[in-house]
Amino acid sequence: MPPLKGRALTDLGAELGHEWRVVDEHHLEKRFKFKDFAGALAFANRAGEVAESENHHPDLLVRWGEVAVTVWTHKIDGLTESDFVLAAKIEREFAG
Repeated sequence: MPPLKGRALTDLGAELGHEWRVVDEHHLEKRFKFKDFAGALAFANRAGEVAESENHHPDLLVRWGEVAVTVWTHKIDGLTESDFVLAAKIEREFAG
């Protein structure tokens, strides 16, 4: 399966919303903000549980008050619909 490009990425990115960014037609990223390190770490653990249940694993960078999430499909070195699905599920963890 080839990675998504062009209009497909634009449309899926718009549908995902919530300040997720498509970067260089290669990956999705978003920085989630928290009031402290404990909140960031708790969210990273919840996001990790979602990723594990999907068998699709983003990069998670935990800092004081922030978690940076980067999603792409390593096998094809680009984006697929499943990356947007994972991002939406992680977004629900943040909102929930």
